[in-house]
Amino acid sequence: MSISKENSKVILFDGVCNLCNNSVKFIIKNDKRNIFKFAPLQSEYGINVQNRHHINTNEINSIILVDGDKIFTRSTAALLIAKDLRAPYFIFYIFIIIPVFIRNFIYDLIAKNRYKWFGKMESCMVPSNELKNKFFD
Repeated sequence: MSISKENSKVILFDGVCNLCNNSVKFIIKNDKRNIFKFAPLQSEYGINVQNRHHINTNEINSIILVDGDKIFTRSTAALLIAKDLRAPYFIFYIFIIIPVFIRNFIYDLIAKNRYKWFGKMESCMVPSNELKNKFFD
C-alpha cells in the first residue's frame, strides 16, 4: 500500500549521522503497519518543513516527526515514534510520563555527541530500490 505525505507520519533525520541512519533502518524494520516515511533534514522536503515551521536545526539538534500539521522534536518525537512500533518497542512510550526537561536533557546529550560516539558519513544514505517508496526526495 502506498502512502502519501498527507496521510503518513514523516520522520526527518540527519542524513549523514550514523546513529540516525541506523535508527531509520530500525524503525523501518519494526514499522509493520507501514506508518512512517522518511526524509533527510538536508533534503528539499526537510528544508521546506524546517522553513515552514521556523525550526533551526542548529539549535534543535533533533529528529523531527511530522504528523499531519503537527511537529514534534527531540525526546517527544522519539517516544511518539516508539509508540507506533511493534512489540516490545512500543513499551518505551511509557517514558513520556517523565518531565520533558529531563527527557530532553538526556536526548540532547546524545544528540550533541552523536558524531563523536557513532560517526558521520560524507553524504546522505541512498535507500535501496525496495525502500525508495519509504523516502521523500
